[in-house]
Amino acid sequence: MFAAWGHLVYRFRWATLALSIILLVASGLVLSRGGTLSNNSFIQGEAQRGADLLGQQLPQSSAGTTFDLIFGSASLKVDDPRFRRAVQATLKPLLADRRVGAVTTPYNSPPSDAVTRIGRDGRHALVTVALKDDFGTARHYYAQLRSLIHSDTLQVTPTGDVTIAHDYDAYLASDLQRAERVSLPLALLLLLIVFGTVVAALLPLGVGMLAVVSGLAGVFVLSHVTGVSQYALNVVTLIGLGVAIDYSLFVVSRFREELACGASVEESLALAMATSGRAVTFSGLTVAIGLSGLLFYQGTALASMGAAGAIVVGFAILYGLTFLPALLALVGTGVNRLRLPVRRSEASRGLWRTLAEGVMRRPVLVLVIAVPLVLLAGSPFLQLRLAGNDVTGLPPNAESHRGYDLATAQFPALNETYIDIVVDFPSGPPLTSARVGALYDLSRRIAALKDVQRVEGPLNLNPALGRTGYQKLLTEPRSTLPSPIREALHQSVGTHIVALYAVTRHPSESDPARGIVRAIRRIGHAADGQILVTGGTAFDLDTVSYILSRTPVAVGYIVAMTCLVLFLLLGSVVLPFKAVLTDALSISASFGAMVWIFQQGHFQTLLNITPSSIDPFVPVLLFCIVFGLSMDYEVLLLSRIKEAYERDGDNRAAVAEGLERSGRLITGAAAIMVVVFAAFAMANVVLIKAIGLGMAIAVAVDATIIRALVVPAVMRLLGRYNWWAPHPLARLHRRLNLGEAPAERRRTA
Repeated sequence: MFAAWGHLVYRFRWATLALSIILLVASGLVLSRGGTLSNNSFIQGEAQRGADLLGQQLPQSSAGTTFDLIFGSASLKVDDPRFRRAVQATLKPLLADRRVGAVTTPYNSPPSDAVTRIGRDGRHALVTVALKDDFGTARHYYAQLRSLIHSDTLQVTPTGDVTIAHDYDAYLASDLQRAERVSLPLALLLLLIVFGTVVAALLPLGVGMLAVVSGLAGVFVLSHVTGVSQYALNVVTLIGLGVAIDYSLFVVSRFREELACGASVEESLALAMATSGRAVTFSGLTVAIGLSGLLFYQGTALASMGAAGAIVVGFAILYGLTFLPALLALVGTGVNRLRLPVRRSEASRGLWRTLAEGVMRRPVLVLVIAVPLVLLAGSPFLQLRLAGNDVTGLPPNAESHRGYDLATAQFPALNETYIDIVVDFPSGPPLTSARVGALYDLSRRIAALKDVQRVEGPLNLNPALGRTGYQKLLTEPRSTLPSPIREALHQSVGTHIVALYAVTRHPSESDPARGIVRAIRRIGHAADGQILVTGGTAFDLDTVSYILSRTPVAVGYIVAMTCLVLFLLLGSVVLPFKAVLTDALSISASFGAMVWIFQQGHFQTLLNITPSSIDPFVPVLLFCIVFGLSMDYEVLLLSRIKEAYERDGDNRAAVAEGLERSGRLITGAAAIMVVVFAAFAMANVVLIKAIGLGMAIAVAVDATIIRALVVPAVMRLLGRYNWWAPHPLARLHRRLNLGEAPAERRRTA
């Protein structure tokens, strides 16, 4: 089938090229229209149900969003008139903007609140800017508001959720541009080294750029159908450049090899499609399968990143089987033009054969050394701690990060974490005598929990009142109550709910804060009311729990489908399981490095990061992407080994020849992937940096220790069992006829 496709493309090369260009133009038009991307997650857990009730029934939850400004001076105190005038002058443009609802300063707040807005040193003031729009709308025009804020007298540092979200958006965009500027020239340099000719080197790079452009267009089309994370753009560029260049590298290399053996341009193209084209297709399927595992995480940004990655892999395969062979048909022997003045040696092939034969002479010794070494590198993963992405995911010098650090240092009240507790009474109003009594008992029980500083809410308005006093007070008509109590009830009591707030001095992602959430959830009910815990800590716990609950199914699907595809490629049931186990070794090394660097803080100064818990998305993304990418080299290597084995029937010789023929190519392809991924490791956003660095490490380990040492050793020990399959499955594979057709080819010395 693939050989026939090669002949077809050769005969209709101009038409194939024209269709590819039309697709590229259409992709460009889609890109010019753009789309709406966001990083929101909608996991339907307890925290989301509680937040929905708050938003539906309480006024403050449906209001707009806010951001903070920290004004500071090295010499002036906050109560100095010059400080006050400078603050007011700076805020004047904001107050005139119709999108700003209110601005709260130490100078227009009640005395009790004003004290909390003055820093510890007396030289910093906290100002809160309330916006009329929701968070999603406000983040898009925050930059315009920020441009209005400047002072010649005071230092002004913004922070808060909107500021953090804006910085994430800005850094993601700049990271993407930087990665492209760095990776493309380096990839071209490596391609020149691998091929030694300019024309051959430019072809894979061109296919990579086409795949990325079409992949990005596919993301924007997808954004009109469903929510798509902004991280998807980085994933498309990261994966698209790596796989498209690698796939093109395999095809061009095989085409040149067949030309060197004396085949015509058409025969060389057909043979390249029948071998490398076939391997690329199956390799792309394994990568797409790995990425499709992310679709099991619906409601999170992972699903859209998986879909985006699968789209760009599809385009990489499409261009690799259409645009690239059409160009090869046109340039023909010209693929070797513009040769570099560098003498190329074939000694590396002999080196790979020598290495393979040496490994197969002592396979047990090699495995005893190599496998524990990789497992040792992965051992830090046993100390993994998962927590949601926050301001620590930005570089320490980011404006919102600096503002956050300054705010927590100067304003003690901002160091407190609020855990929102919603008590839902669906059968009737919440302020009956019995329910008030149950709520009173609940608030005191929560206040007694370890690490809880205090509980705020309608049952904590007056320390002098006891259980009976609150039952009497809160069941009276609201019109008869004092104004402060009416306002407190308006803010915390809805049609069927009552909101309480547990306050702790521990950070929201800390273990003590998580312990409070778990303890409250274990209480479960207050009278006939259901207790729902929400807020940042609760959402964090629900996200981690959701990820962990879906991971076994996703991993099982990826492993099963990958084994199926490899069986169709190889006709063996042993090699697919061997491939899965060796892939697991590569992944373990990258996981260990991720924890060692980003959680434990090694090289934090060099990488410009703040050590913190690992975002729960990172291990899932790494597994799904790396599992598929590692199969690239597995498919290429095993295809060459199988080709030799079917010709001679000698397993040991086939392994040596397969590594000899593909070792240099795999090394070059891996070097290109490492360069592309390392360019993303230079990102400012920690999530992208962690994925880029983790993938670079995984590919480097996979292409060296795993493919060069572990795979030959295991295949030597398995011998003829490498190619075993039960008779019914073997007959099925022969009937499907997916194997390569034998071809007699002349080989020059």
